[in-house]
Amino acid sequence: VQLQASGGGLVQAGGSLRLSCAASGRTFSSYTMGWFRQAPGKEREFVAAISRSVGDTYYADSVKGRFTISRDNAKNTVYLQMNSLKPEDTAVYYCTAENNYYIGGYIPRTSSEYDFWGQGTPVTVSS
Repeated sequence: VQLQASGGGLVQAGGSLRLSCAASGRTFSSYTMGWFRQAPGKEREFVAAISRSVGDTYYADSVKGRFTISRDNAKNTVYLQMNSLKPEDTAVYYCTAENNYYIGGYIPRTSSEYDFWGQGTPVTVSS
């Protein structure tokens, strides 16, 4: 699957942005989709993920309550709605996908568990 992220930009603290990630292929619904981010000088970190089937979600503590991940399987697209943005949210945001099988409804949350990556889209939050 190929992934194309968009929607990044410059926003003031407290503002909102919605990132989109369009996926190629006809099996989008079979992939768990995730968002990661990488700030300058820091390691890539998990942000959010949504499961392939029932659409269960999982968030990093740093974004819980402010960010919402969703998917539209008819449009082969996953979204990340980011509200109440903070300067520390500044990073390049990456869309990712995987279709491995886990028991117990586990949602992957480390970069090594994801197989497909899109190009990043930069988000800058000014104070």
